[in-house]
Amino acid sequence: MAHKSGFVSIVGSPNVGKSTLMNQLVGEKLSIVTSKAQTTRHRIMGIVNTEDHQIVFSDTPGVVNSAYKLHDNMMDYVNTSIKDADVIIFVTDTKETEMNHKETLERIQNAKVPVICLINKMDLSDQNNVAEKLAYWQERLPQANVFPISALHGFSIDGVWEEILLHIPESPPYFDKDAITDRPMRFFISEMIREKIFIHCKKEIPYATQVEIEEYKEEADITRIRAIIIVERNSQKGIIIGKGGDMLKRIGRESRIEMEKFIEKKVFLETFVKVDKDWRGSDQKLKKYGY
Repeated sequence: MAHKSGFVSIVGSPNVGKSTLMNQLVGEKLSIVTSKAQTTRHRIMGIVNTEDHQIVFSDTPGVVNSAYKLHDNMMDYVNTSIKDADVIIFVTDTKETEMNHKETLERIQNAKVPVICLINKMDLSDQNNVAEKLAYWQERLPQANVFPISALHGFSIDGVWEEILLHIPESPPYFDKDAITDRPMRFFISEMIREKIFIHCKKEIPYATQVEIEEYKEEADITRIRAIIIVERNSQKGIIIGKGGDMLKRIGRESRIEMEKFIEKKVFLETFVKVDKDWRGSDQKLKKYGY
């Protein structure tokens, strides 16, 4: 049997379950997951290897109409991912009635590669609604195979895999067969902290926050990490720190526990908060922070 390799891009509106699907397909928690929209900001690759194939999944930010330069950069990740794809997985859910970004939907409709449309969160809906969504999206994406799933509970994921492997081209691997991602450890460490901020902080705070890993030092029995949480306003800094430092301690404690599971070693984590005014609106600052 010839070896197959290909790029599978996961795209869709914010909060439809793209990151949950990515983690389910890869078998590792590479993308952070929260109930808030726009949690994912980067294109995150997860690589699945077997003897016969290598599938490179791309989790992408939810498609948005731009309000900041950061959003422009996020949409660049989406557009590049669609352009690079051998297979596009378009994720919607049982509540979405119309994709909020028509240009992206048109790109998917006009794609020259196979499209798989997944209606997620079927466990939260009834049979009639699911049937209506199937008919609706089959009409909008007539070239796609459309079927319902539950990414959270793994329902119908085997069917997704069968569909993907059907369309992946014959090719040697693009990455080392031991690789599970193209991102360095520092990236995932910063994302773990950002996830806790999304979970525990409200309103604009998570969206105005960036996390930088200033130090990542591996020793024999412990990994020492120094993280800087960047916000746009002094008032946001106060909220992240919390009364008596309680919020920052909570974010740090929960992040450290997750880090220790991920890297399988004891972690000493220091967290600090810094103001970098209006970083989301500056090309120079976005470049500095890796966007």
